[in-house]
Amino acid sequence: MDFSHSEAQQALSGLARKLLTDKVTPEVLGPHGSGGFDAPLWTDLAKAGVLDAALPSSVGGGGFGLLEQCSVLTEIGRAVAPVPYLSSITMAAAALAEFGTPELTERWVVPVLRGSRVLAVALPDAGAPCGFTAESTVDGPQLTGAQSAVPFAAFAHGLLVEAAAGDGHEVFLIDREADGVDIAAQHTVDHADAGLLELTGAPAVSLGDVGEWLRLRGTVGLCAQQLGVVERALELTAAYARERKQFDQVIGGFQAVRQRLADAYLDVEAVRLTLWQAAWRLSEALPAAEEVATAKFWAAEAGHRVVHTAVHVHGGVGIDVDHPVHRYFAAAKRLEFTFGGATAHLRALGTQLADTPA
Repeated sequence: MDFSHSEAQQALSGLARKLLTDKVTPEVLGPHGSGGFDAPLWTDLAKAGVLDAALPSSVGGGGFGLLEQCSVLTEIGRAVAPVPYLSSITMAAAALAEFGTPELTERWVVPVLRGSRVLAVALPDAGAPCGFTAESTVDGPQLTGAQSAVPFAAFAHGLLVEAAAGDGHEVFLIDREADGVDIAAQHTVDHADAGLLELTGAPAVSLGDVGEWLRLRGTVGLCAQQLGVVERALELTAAYARERKQFDQVIGGFQAVRQRLADAYLDVEAVRLTLWQAAWRLSEALPAAEEVATAKFWAAEAGHRVVHTAVHVHGGVGIDVDHPVHRYFAAAKRLEFTFGGATAHLRALGTQLADTPA
């Protein structure tokens, strides 16, 4: 097991960091609780080759995979960049490239790689019931049901939706413009990019029983994004502690502050280790359900602690919604609960361990 980054990972993350550092500004991010998708930045990432590099060459990509995608997602987390890379590339485009037909690839994946389309994914959180059902008709599958707070659904052109079908579950592709599809924009803790997805007999195309494949990849990608968020939040907090003075001393010299920062550092490294372990196993097509649950537990639990440390050390400015550190707090809290929080994944891990023969 080798966690050192490949040349492709280093090149992609370096390119992504440069672009995001230059282009993600307070003006781009907008007021707290608004926006959530920067279309020009999405197009710039496509033109720079960041979107297509980590997809198979068979769909026009650079031939890389999940590890490279996680490197990009870490940089997106560091910049709290309002782009749908996780849902559109790591999850939806990768699934369509793997399980879709050439026609679906041409219609949906290629425009995403060009930065002209957005795809969203509606999956139930860990331990939650599925909110959609599929019915077979002479015209093909039709979906009915609802799910709230689907990430980036407010801007999506198409969505992958997991639905109960027969005795199991399948993932379906739906077109936003199709009959029976209604998406209402919703505000989340940090942005207004989510959507309430309601389907009433909406026509769909089945990709098969690939919900677990999508869920594992999406969860690992989310952990990578959380790594970038908490890593940068800790850097900002450490820098602030070296400059802020109380009683004529920098607060970084106080024992209690040093201990909080040290604990936060250990938490960040725990997120890093568990993320790359899970991502490596998935990239090698090895069983990884336990490792993914472990990584998401740490991304949620450690993410919670790190950003609370960031806010506490910053004091009053830490709760100012216009201060940069608050963006990291809000982003980390959202990622903490997406696809299920720490408790849900701890329960899932316990079930997996209990079911494993001694």
